[in-house]
Amino acid sequence: MAKTAPEGLITVLDIGSSKVSALIAQKGDGGELVVLGTGQRESRGVKRGYIANMTATEIAVREAVEQAEQIAGFNIENVWVSFSAGGLISDIVKLEVDLGGHRVEQSDIDELLKAGRNAIDPAGRMVLHAQPTRYLLDGLAGVKQPLGLHADRLGVEIHVVATDGSPVRNLDLSVRSAHLDVKSIIAAPVATGLACLSEEERELGAALIEIGAGVTNVSVFQGGVLTGLASIPIGGADITDDIAAAFGTSRAYAERMKCFYGSANMSPRDNHDMIDVAPVNAEEGVEGTRITRAQLIATVRQRLDRLMAEIQKELRKLNFDDPVGRQVVLTGGSAELKGIADYAQQALGRTVRIGRPRGLTALPEAHGGPAFATLAGLAMFAAADPVDLRSLQSAHQVVTRPSPTTMFKRLMTAIKTNY
Repeated sequence: MAKTAPEGLITVLDIGSSKVSALIAQKGDGGELVVLGTGQRESRGVKRGYIANMTATEIAVREAVEQAEQIAGFNIENVWVSFSAGGLISDIVKLEVDLGGHRVEQSDIDELLKAGRNAIDPAGRMVLHAQPTRYLLDGLAGVKQPLGLHADRLGVEIHVVATDGSPVRNLDLSVRSAHLDVKSIIAAPVATGLACLSEEERELGAALIEIGAGVTNVSVFQGGVLTGLASIPIGGADITDDIAAAFGTSRAYAERMKCFYGSANMSPRDNHDMIDVAPVNAEEGVEGTRITRAQLIATVRQRLDRLMAEIQKELRKLNFDDPVGRQVVLTGGSAELKGIADYAQQALGRTVRIGRPRGLTALPEAHGGPAFATLAGLAMFAAADPVDLRSLQSAHQVVTRPSPTTMFKRLMTAIKTNY
């Protein structure tokens, strides 16, 4: 019989379009994060990152968590959950106040943060993160701890991530229906960046491209934080569907073909390697066909070419155009496709590497690939438990406004008026 979870235990839940994964971890004596148990179930109720069937999602959540509980030997009550659907907005907001040259006291910092909290108006969206990242002293950016220093003006940079409220409420309800309390809902790109990018990469600038089953998230990091992101409604499941449609087979068999024989690159030998294709209605005595591996790869490449064109377009919109010293990191389940890093490097004209989760002790080998980067990042985020301006007041995450205009239009008006 499983025991009640001890204080300080961290449980995270990644609900994606293809799988629901759970992880239970605890901080070790040396501060390291030790994995105690993991669980995974097929996701049947999520489409393109959105909850489409609450009952199916609830069952998958409950079964994944129960599996992790059995391995860890503890019953858990609350979880940190990822949100990976489209519609996420990320921005850095700067506020400054006049100090008159005296030393910065804690009360000055508290008042500045309260001003930042009160100014945030996401115009009808739900705020997922509102975190002070760095302070400014007389215009000098990048100050981690201003307490005790003299300054004429004290400022702060606030990282705000918001999204449409309804999809987050559906996600929250699905988890609570599985008899779990939701500690917090985290934007998946924020968590994945912690697991796949080093602190220096996030500081110097890097793009993180997470290719999931139904959605590809493009995130740009600069100055240590997420500065911009975009979602593309294309993922690995679309490649699987293309294979199934092109060669008249089931989705399950098409997925198997993609994993075992698929590649992002083609070689002369692929014209001679043959692959057996099982028909959709094999039970009716219909014979399967045989195709060359080159035919399979050509089908995979068609979808990848379209995806890379969309990624390149979004990187330009996010001002990630200078290829010098700007690295791209691929992660997500589809980053396990053979040869995709070399293919992406040629398609994007940048240095590309595969991002795998790091920073966790005793992580099972089966969960050590790019498909589980968000799960690992969630645990790291929960362990760090960064300051969030929303905790400075007892209010709900949702801010209701009559019309969804530009996210920070009113915020900037407030800043110009008051400061």
